[in-house]
Amino acid sequence: MPSLEQSFSKLRSRLKEGAGLRETGDDPVYYLIFGPERMMEVKRSIRKWRSRLEQDGWSVHTFSIADAIHGTLQNHPLRDIWLREDQRDPFDFENINATLAEALNSENTLDERILEQQQALKQEENALLLISDLEALHPYTRIGGVESRLQGQFEVPTVILYPGTRNGEYTLSFLGIYPEDGNYRSVHIGG
Repeated sequence: MPSLEQSFSKLRSRLKEGAGLRETGDDPVYYLIFGPERMMEVKRSIRKWRSRLEQDGWSVHTFSIADAIHGTLQNHPLRDIWLREDQRDPFDFENINATLAEALNSENTLDERILEQQQALKQEENALLLISDLEALHPYTRIGGVESRLQGQFEVPTVILYPGTRNGEYTLSFLGIYPEDGNYRSVHIGG
């Protein structure tokens, strides 16, 4: 398994190659895959990685999945009802998680937030979107579904920091606990 630095160096090389022929799809989406046990190491490396990408000429913008989920749930019209239900039965984690997952998935709010970010950046020269904090998706959804729904709409190179495991060329397991999924249509680096 390559080190994080080796994987990041390979990512930089792939980004420098540009939008040439991609083996899996048309969108410039790159997954930097690392074992879930390395999440804190990745978080500590983000500032350094941003700096290196900026030295390569990229204008790096970070999109935090955790912040997007927090903002969506904090401002949801049903939030007061959820809080009342939570007070009634605060340990009903199964129903609480199912309700929050439905709110995030049924309205495609994460999709919309990522697409808004893509639209805002597409006019900016050398823009690069770095998506972090994917672990916040658990247990609500996985990024593969979001990527699939947005297929064909990624115009800005997008790097997804993916905590999980990789089996072969295209199969990923989110957090190393979800079933393996071979439906990701992006470039996979590391893992």
